[in-house]
Amino acid sequence: MKIVNILWLNCEIIYKFCSPTRKRTWHQHVVPYEDGWAVRRQGNKRVTSKHRKQRTAIIKAKKMVKRYDADVIIYRKISGILERISYAYESGIP
Repeated sequence: MKIVNILWLNCEIIYKFCSPTRKRTWHQHVVPYEDGWAVRRQGNKRVTSKHRKQRTAIIKAKKMVKRYDADVIIYRKISGILERISYAYESGIP
């Protein structure tokens, strides 16, 4: 019974991350915005929230991401990605 459960769980994980019909992601991007920082959901043009400090934007993004097993992607002020924090397996899925 354990083997069947593990195999089913592995198939579910593979389907979740490799399916061509996958729904939109909940990844949140912390990006420079005007004179501060913003949190923007991946694929959205509009920002979710605006912040004066990068730290507060990261905290907000982390709160949102934990609900949906997604990632926080943090950008540098000038260019490029600074860090990516993944919460994909926080809900107990191995």
